[in-house]
Amino acid sequence: MGRGLLAGRHQEPGTDALCRIYDRYRDGLLILAIALSHDVHAAEDVVHDVFVSFAQNFADGEFRGNLRAYLGTCVANRVRDLMRKKRRGQARAAEGDGPEPADTEEPSRRIICNEELRLLSSALAELPEEQREVIVLHIHGQMRFRVIAKSLGVSANTVSGRYRYGLRKLRSILNGAL
Repeated sequence: MGRGLLAGRHQEPGTDALCRIYDRYRDGLLILAIALSHDVHAAEDVVHDVFVSFAQNFADGEFRGNLRAYLGTCVANRVRDLMRKKRRGQARAAEGDGPEPADTEEPSRRIICNEELRLLSSALAELPEEQREVIVLHIHGQMRFRVIAKSLGVSANTVSGRYRYGLRKLRSILNGAL
């Protein structure tokens, strides 16, 4: 059995190692998913789905690369897929062909209870999706621009520009809200 996934900090493969990985990355990935989706419950589902898929695909202990970046990319991709499905469902509902979209305005849990986090989340929601995604992946996901660029299929310069313009707009939004 290889040591790729579990080399270094995670020596022995198995349930214990997967639990440690989950405990180590869960909170950061949850914050990332919430920031991208603006839905605590959907974010929790996304993070759990990513870890289940990770456990199934890498049960043999073979994984090479940056685990944090890999999991962050998986979360971002799942949220992107979820948002596309939600938009399609809303479009069908507007046409009268599908069910009404679920109400996602339920009260948030402890993780987003403080006022500053709500203000930041609201400001992030006002950004264009491309800028918001880059900012969240870079700050919350702790991903480098080149890793983000690779996962989005754009150049590192494009990612850098989206980040820079997004931060500028975020500052403007937050300064107006204060």
